[in-house]
Amino acid sequence: MRVGIDYTAAVCQGGGIGRYTRNLIRSLAELDAESQYTLLVAGGWGEGDGLGQWPTNFRVRSVPLSERWMHILWQRLRLPLPVQVVTGSLDLFHSPDFVLPPVGRTPAVLTVHDLSFLRVPEHFVAGFREYLEGAVFRAVARARHILADSESTRRDVLELLHVAPDRVTVIYPGVESRFEPVLDRARLEQVRTRYRLPGRFILGLGTLQPRKNFQGLVDAFERLLRDRGDEPEVRDVHLVIVGGKGWMYEELVTGVEASGLSERVHFAGFAADGDLPAIYSLATIFAFPTWYEGFGIPVVEAMACGTPVVAADNSSLPEAVGEAGLMVNAADLDGLADALARLLADEALRERLVAAGRDQARRFLWQESARKLLAVYRSLV
Repeated sequence: MRVGIDYTAAVCQGGGIGRYTRNLIRSLAELDAESQYTLLVAGGWGEGDGLGQWPTNFRVRSVPLSERWMHILWQRLRLPLPVQVVTGSLDLFHSPDFVLPPVGRTPAVLTVHDLSFLRVPEHFVAGFREYLEGAVFRAVARARHILADSESTRRDVLELLHVAPDRVTVIYPGVESRFEPVLDRARLEQVRTRYRLPGRFILGLGTLQPRKNFQGLVDAFERLLRDRGDEPEVRDVHLVIVGGKGWMYEELVTGVEASGLSERVHFAGFAADGDLPAIYSLATIFAFPTWYEGFGIPVVEAMACGTPVVAADNSSLPEAVGEAGLMVNAADLDGLADALARLLADEALRERLVAAGRDQARRFLWQESARKLLAVYRSLV
């Protein structure tokens, strides 16, 4: 097979879709030494994905235009310039990031990670939501086959985009082997110092945007302090939110400052990918009360690092968490506060969830994801 893959997200995005693309395609490279792969990268290759050399059946074709300009030309202006001008002749093209360039008559595979812009549109800036609605609908209509990150996302694709069931396959993301409990005290203290992490803290992680429901997490934490602040297990605990600035986050930050919670609620900013295992390991609890997720990779990473999890019970999260965490309604602030209090106070519950979480995390392997991906490719060529 001659397969083209849009590898731009892997080079340009640190987390989320970037990590998904890096790990899935690197695992594919370990699995398939026969097919010929061409990786398309907008914005130039630069230092690449930081993961070393590729095998000889992989080649890189970089475009000097930025990712933003490629989207403008292909998605907004709909320039009918086929991707084969860059990649050469192909038997199949795969876009792991929601949208497709022009591919002519070549069969295309499209990954749809989630449909949050349709399920929770109120959490998106209007212009961005409208762009996604147009670009994703067009890409889905042109794709020969669609990959979904979870059964939940697959159901959304069938219902909201009216796609035939046999055109959609679920390929779960995996968790990298480096996500495990960090025991090196020197490394832990270096990371603690780098991000100014307190001694005991509840961790929230993700881009600062309304869909992640950090406002609900802050409100639940405030209730925890108000109702149980004198209890020994709660007295010295803090809330740390790790993630870069996204959109519609200003009210969250100013609200914490105005409420007098600044000494107990900390915004640590974007964390380097290599520091995440230590950050998870330092956390007392990982809290993920998001309104909607296509899968929820941070939940699985936290469990792999031995951190007990409290997560929302919506969308794909029951698939990711299984029986290995406490699950609450994202709108139930009292329920979230109670779940946090239980994990802070009940050591036996913590130990049980830590053990169950590590077992659950082992179910999600990038090697298995790559095997399913290769099977889809072969079925289409």
